Amino acid sequence: MFADTLLRAEQMHLFRLLAWGGASVLVGTLVFVVLAWRRSTTSLLRHFGVQMLIWGGVEAAYAAATWHGLGLRDVSGATRLDRLLWFNLGLDAGGVGIGTAIAVSGWLHGRRPGALGAGTGLVLQGAALFLINAQLASVISR
Repeated sequence: MFADTLLRAEQMHLFRLLAWGGASVLVGTLVFVVLAWRRSTTSLLRHFGVQMLIWGGVEAAYAAATWHGLGLRDVSGATRLDRLLWFNLGLDAGGVGIGTAIAVSGWLHGRRPGALGAGTGLVLQGAALFLINAQLASVISR
């Protein structure tokens, strides 16, 4: 793989991450606006909105901060990126598993809608990050 091709793939990866982070912040904000407008206090939606806002903000901030440091990579830099991506894929899969455990345990042990909302938000974020990172990993492995 040439360095300019890798740079372009990395830019597209960060753009996807920034778009997902922005969409997550927008969804989280809309959840809170709807809850305030309807004067509702449903803990399921509130906890889901918190997960979307926090994770989306972190993802968007990371993508924006990393964008300025992009440059052409040599072979060792590409290897480090590949290993970081595989590490992140493992973390993303773990996030899906943890979110599932939170949601299931919240539902089975007392029907806690807050835990169900937080777990669902974590599963959604982990799955989306897994797909975004897997796209870049597939480009690098070609």
